[in-house]
Amino acid sequence: MAKWIEGKVVRLRQWTSELYSVQVEADIAPFTAGQFNRLALEIDGEMVARPYSFVNGPDNPLHEFYFITVKDGPLTAELIKLQTGDSLYLAPKAAGFFILNEVPDAETLWMLSTGTAIGPFLSILSTDEVWQRFSNIVLVHAVRTAEELVYQDVIRELVEGHSDQLCFIPFVSRQETDFAISGRVPHAIEDGRLEQRAGLKLTLENSQVMICGNPAMVRDTQGVLEARGLKKNRRRDPGHITTEQYWKD
Repeated sequence: MAKWIEGKVVRLRQWTSELYSVQVEADIAPFTAGQFNRLALEIDGEMVARPYSFVNGPDNPLHEFYFITVKDGPLTAELIKLQTGDSLYLAPKAAGFFILNEVPDAETLWMLSTGTAIGPFLSILSTDEVWQRFSNIVLVHAVRTAEELVYQDVIRELVEGHSDQLCFIPFVSRQETDFAISGRVPHAIEDGRLEQRAGLKLTLENSQVMICGNPAMVRDTQGVLEARGLKKNRRRDPGHITTEQYWKD
């Protein structure tokens, strides 16, 4: 199997000064919603690659990846220069276990994300399975400023199409708003603001929690949940918490 599959850029979208998404056509193997691929470009004679989660669902042949520019990052510095028709390389197969197959059944599924980690949740929410398995779904997107609340058209369509199941809750930590919860996700779980906004209880009896994003949020949120009696999901020992960090501390 080839190490890289050459794809063609369909669109590069700039959301903010630091946030971008790229759509690419590439003949890669089928993937499961929640997984990631590796994007690569040849830079100074060598292939430079980084992992990025799919935003699109598995049934959508137009693959989309949402990313933030990294200071002095060689790959993102080139990704943001891409134009329609340019080549972008993908790994032949996706990877990762941040998928519904790893999550036990429950009444409520809590999807907690920061920044670009909204991507895999949008991929999962594009599938039929998630709506069939969970009576209630709470999607949280925590960002620094309101302009970073991207994909609002997609989220709005999901909420309108599943108004009896889906609750979207934005968090904005560095800007005052009249619509978002302020501060950090773990604090809003501790003081009850998240549950109050959702109109649902987050308990070990009725909840599964998927957490994706920056390491501090993942670690601290898991700690708050464990203090409530929830535990990490493991294949041989099912629990309530499934996590994925977007980078290491």
